[in-house]
Amino acid sequence: MHDDNEKEAPSVSDFEFLIDGYRRFRSDIYTRHRTRYDSLANQGQSPKVMMIACCDSRVDPTVVFDAEPGQLFVLRNVANLVPPFETGGGRHGASAAIEYAVTQLKVEHVVVFGHARCGGIQASLTGDFDNEDDDAADASFIGKWMALIKPVRDQVMMAYKIAPDIDPQRALEQAAIRQSIANLRTFPFVAEREREGVLRLHGAYFDIADGILKLLDTQSDRFEPVQMSWTED
Repeated sequence: MHDDNEKEAPSVSDFEFLIDGYRRFRSDIYTRHRTRYDSLANQGQSPKVMMIACCDSRVDPTVVFDAEPGQLFVLRNVANLVPPFETGGGRHGASAAIEYAVTQLKVEHVVVFGHARCGGIQASLTGDFDNEDDDAADASFIGKWMALIKPVRDQVMMAYKIAPDIDPQRALEQAAIRQSIANLRTFPFVAEREREGVLRLHGAYFDIADGILKLLDTQSDRFEPVQMSWTED
């Protein structure tokens, strides 16, 4: 008799597809790009672009930008957020990756790559993971992380009350990209290299449903779609 409370064991096939994928990679992609992999192994990496992207399994920046191995230095976290520069408390995985990319790899571009239908942004809007006391031992990790955009979340919700025809999810997804770019500029080494003209910061927004990529225009502060060299049906 089956106990409804019994949890099913994880499916082996859910892991085996990784091994099958590796076999295809080794016999096809790795072989075709063997010279490039040898070069990367012997000379190390020297990417010109750092990509700060979301953990979402549906949005892989290396796929969206059709990047080859060694072209992108990728940091992925919940909702593609950048914390402001700070030296105290906790671990600083995101900040360490940014420091390494800018000061050691000397990337020339940092792209904050957001996307539509982001689960982290949705969690921020619903407030399900908000912490009453961020310092409490049992406080949610997601709540602490998403607190980075609480101020802009509150602004979006205030605007939504005034104009309920706006899409708060999309508005916050794009506002969070702007906030992360502003937070990047609080890092002294980022601000210095941008001031010297050797580093550029970019905002990008991808919609899974229609495949459209929008870039943040520095003049208008609006996200504008990338123009294609061919006409889509």
